[in-house]
Amino acid sequence: MAYHILVVDDEKLIVKGIKFSLEQDGMKVTAAYDGEEALQQIKEGQFDLVVLDVMLPKLDGLQVCQQTREFSQIPIIMVTAKGEDMDKIMGLEYGADDYITKPFNILELKARIKAILRRSIKKEEAKEAKHTLKARNLELSYDSRRVFIDGKEVNLTAKEFDLLELLMENPGKVYSREKLLDTVWGYDYPGDVRTVDVHVRRLREKIEENPSEPKYIFTKWGVGYYFN
Repeated sequence: MAYHILVVDDEKLIVKGIKFSLEQDGMKVTAAYDGEEALQQIKEGQFDLVVLDVMLPKLDGLQVCQQTREFSQIPIIMVTAKGEDMDKIMGLEYGADDYITKPFNILELKARIKAILRRSIKKEEAKEAKHTLKARNLELSYDSRRVFIDGKEVNLTAKEFDLLELLMENPGKVYSREKLLDTVWGYDYPGDVRTVDVHVRRLREKIEENPSEPKYIFTKWGVGYYFN
């Protein structure tokens, strides 16, 4: 069954080019040209991935991404003309899975799309026999991608969830910031290790009773992070 991709950009020539190239690879492509239309399409459609431009009319891409994360964990690749690190960090805080900066090579975009789709399939296959992870009063649900402390839900972004999931699945294993960046964000993510530090800090603020004295996510000074 062909993958169904939603491409969102207000520049119709860009959409046309991406659509043509993805269809050459056997994918089905739907287009949207503003943020409101994109959000409606995501709510109504069954897509495998969204390619989402940041600069859009009506709702910008970050707003679309943030609102989408309230009801869906569909993979999202953000597209921007800006290249600052903080833009990338902000985009991932809003729940994006990857970032690509204009102008981009269509082959690079296709490689990123395929890599994310492969990772999504592998993650689903690996979790078929598992439903939850538990550590003391912390519980992570694979099925709903939700996290609970003492039965009360904690709202995490997509990347915060992925980071916590990886660490919880491998308790005691120390991950360098570079390894976490590679594993959670992908080897071709254009940001740097500060992204990891930002996410660990925010994750601690959400799951730790006292973030300055964590009982779950520990720092191995000079090496990286691990789950206790």
